[in-house]
Parts: sequence; C-alpha cells; structure tokens
Amino acid sequence: MTASKHEPDDSETQPERRKFLTTASTVAMGAGLAGGYGAFGAIAGRFLYPARPDDRLWQFVIEADRLGLGDSVLYRGPSGETINVTRQAEAGDVSDFIALSSTCPHLGCQVHWEGQNNRYFCPCHNGTFDPAGVGTGGPPGDSGMSLPRYPLRVDSGLLFIEVPESQLADATSRETATGEVIERAPGIHAPGHDPCLACRPTDDLKT
Repeated sequence: MTASKHEPDDSETQPERRKFLTTASTVAMGAGLAGGYGAFGAIAGRFLYPARPDDRLWQFVIEADRLGLGDSVLYRGPSGETINVTRQAEAGDVSDFIALSSTCPHLGCQVHWEGQNNRYFCPCHNGTFDPAGVGTGGPPGDSGMSLPRYPLRVDSGLLFIEVPESQLADATSRETATGEVIERAPGIHAPGHDPCLACRPTDDLKT
C-alpha cells in the first residue's frame, strides 16, 4: 500500500508566515526610516553647508585721483555689464565713490549721473534716482526700484570694482578678461524716447 503524501497543516505554516510578515515589515520600516532620515540629512546638509556664492573678481577701473567731486565714468565689465562709477565726496577713501548699474530697471534705458542735480537720470520716461541709486521719480520712483550696486575698493590710489566671476563665459576668459572705461554704452539714450517703440518699423508709426 502506497504511503500518502504529507500535507502541512496550519499549525506548521503559521510560524513561517509570522516570520515572513515580521521580516517584511521590518524591511519596510527600515526603508521608510532611511528615506526619511535621508531627506532630513539633505535638508540639514543644505543648511550646514550652503551653496557657495558666486566667485567675485576685482577689476581695475581708474586712478582714484582722476575723478573729481561730482565726476562720473561709465565702466563696462568683462561680461558686458555697464556701470556708472561716481565720486560723491572727498573724504579720501573708498566711501567717496559709488558704483551703480547704468541700466534702468524699468525698461532698460541708459541712466547717467547729473552732478548739477545730484541725481541719476533716465531719459526714457524721466526716471530719477538719488545718489544712492534709489528711485525717486518717474516709473522707478513709483515702483520703488533701485539701481544694483557694485562693491568698490581703493588700493595704492587705484580704484577697483568687484563683479561676479560666474558671468564670464569660460575659464579662459576668467583669466584674461578685463573691463574698461567707455564713453557711451549701447542702448537707448534719447530724452523722452519710449523703448516700447524702439523696434517698430518706421512704416508702422505712420498714420
């Protein structure tokens, strides 16, 4: 007579099922904790080790003594930004000077220093800025706009400006690029000119 095959009953399989469920839940819990602590670690890492700010590059502008009280020069940085560098005092140190972007934050026209009026002026919509670059009239004043400011330093009678190195195109240009004082920046300079119409064909303006 052939012996019948033994079939496991519930009493034999129950411990194995419990062991499997316990192991599975432990693994799931461990994965959840690892994910949670991983996210926490990433946040903590960003807090404890924040991203390094852009590297800065000091560039020569002009001999400090060449700027008299109320004088201003237009400086073009190595990546093309244009900046008004103005002498507003005669204390004999870097506090005499200020460097402000020459690009109006309203519509991008060129701002220039008016020493006789002790202000920066944008000719497009009669925008005005005080000596610190804070908007005081026209659209910049109405919107609370200001001209971006650049750090300066004086070293051995030479005036230097600090610009973001990350704006330069590549490693080679970082090593060799220099800025320069220029007479006039590209852009809109005409008094009362509306840059919104600058690119419209002449025929479109005819009635």
